[in-house]
Amino acid sequence: MNPSSSSSSDHDAEAAPKRIYLLEDHPTMRSGIKHLLEEDGACCIVGESAQAAEALESVPTLRPDLVIADLVLEGQSGLDFLKLSLQSMPELSVLVYSMHEEKYYAERVLTAGGRGYLMKSSPPETLVHAVRQVLEGQVYLSPSMSGQLLDRLSRSPSKSNVSLSPMERLTDRELEILTWIGRAKTSMEISKLLNISVKTVETHRSHMRQKLMLRSRHELMQLAIRWVEHAV
Repeated sequence: MNPSSSSSSDHDAEAAPKRIYLLEDHPTMRSGIKHLLEEDGACCIVGESAQAAEALESVPTLRPDLVIADLVLEGQSGLDFLKLSLQSMPELSVLVYSMHEEKYYAERVLTAGGRGYLMKSSPPETLVHAVRQVLEGQVYLSPSMSGQLLDRLSRSPSKSNVSLSPMERLTDRELEILTWIGRAKTSMEISKLLNISVKTVETHRSHMRQKLMLRSRHELMQLAIRWVEHAV
């Protein structure tokens, strides 16, 4: 083989754009992310979906270098996708890109095997930086979130648990249901969206009221609305 030809092939392989899959339920957001990441030719979007179930079918075939996933989706959540996808593809890199406060979700995402967490309120250039960092094999968190996690890890387990706010004590599923409550969904509607029973939804509602020290369903609804409005 001609050495120069081999060198050229190696260069082309190195320069090949990174393959990105988008799991995001807002078409406008997907379009914006696609335009931003494909602008300099370093990345290409190889697939996109609004639902985790569809992504779980497509990603194993497409084998992207990175999945950028929203958290709140109809049906299974982005966190569900992360946990399920890593069972069959442990090498998969997933960056969660969400409207929700990082202090409530970043650690959950990393614990589940995610490679980073970025809030949608961040500047576009921060998304580009986060994507590059994860593609280079690193983990991305904002500087402030990194500091909070390091501080928490430096504490003893007992002190670390004491420092958690009531919202941080909610489970992944409880936070997901709280979001749907804030979007004015009934227990019946939530049960269909998440493929769980109405009784299970009501149990989660009860647990949330206890953890958040709320006296009624109305207070839970008010908090859920504030939670969603603040996230947006």
